[in-house]
Amino acid sequence: MGNISASDVNILRKKTGAGMMDCKNALVEANGDFEKAIDVLRKKGQKVASKRADRDATEGVVLARVSEDCKFGALISINCETDFVAKNEDFVALTNQILDNAIKEGVMNSEDLKKTSINGLTVEEKLLEQTGVIGEKIELGFYASIKDELVSAYTHHGNKLASIAGLNVGDKNLFESGKDVCMQIAAMNPLGVNESDISQDVLDKELEIAKDLARKEGKPEQMIEKIALGRLGKFFKENTLMKQAFIKDSKKSIEAYLKEQNPDLKVNSFKRFGLSN
Repeated sequence: MGNISASDVNILRKKTGAGMMDCKNALVEANGDFEKAIDVLRKKGQKVASKRADRDATEGVVLARVSEDCKFGALISINCETDFVAKNEDFVALTNQILDNAIKEGVMNSEDLKKTSINGLTVEEKLLEQTGVIGEKIELGFYASIKDELVSAYTHHGNKLASIAGLNVGDKNLFESGKDVCMQIAAMNPLGVNESDISQDVLDKELEIAKDLARKEGKPEQMIEKIALGRLGKFFKENTLMKQAFIKDSKKSIEAYLKEQNPDLKVNSFKRFGLSN
């Protein structure tokens, strides 16, 4: 290796996650200067990123987590091109590292997340570096956060789907109840917490669909509006979190389940993200 020792190569490898030969070549090019070697690897990432800019990064890792005091939670997706890379331990570790840092710093949005620092590199620079290391397009696919009295989180097995929810009662003993809600959100993909969260455009479209269906069924015109409104009630039951049947006990709604845990317990907001299969 000339003047470049095996220990130097190993140090750079631990810092960057790059392969042994990539680290050796970067150190040789940088005359043993670690900061310059990291820059060499980053420039390699830029070249790879440029070549693969038109590729689709539709695979990746999706994770959700909360702070120690359960008052802040975040949901992240770091995307790559192939499922092979997504399942790689180092790639999962990278996603965990970025999420842990985001939780620690209370990062609220994706733009701020890109500017946070990991081992002297911004997240944006780190992902670019890993593009060079891995040889695939690597990018931040999604990031969202919630601050509330209590925040719970759930990551589905396989790291492809996750959710977070903010609740109004700041009792850590209710975290598992909140996690049940997050599992509900992940499984049933509600459009909102309550009816008021559904946009007027969606409501108007659903009403029109219900009216058209009633006419096709030959219902009397004077009954069309009433029938459509009745079917809208079913739509709310299926698509608003608090009205949905609880996946662990379909005899009760999420609203009823939460009241059993604490009479005042409600969901204020939620975030959900999943990678398409």
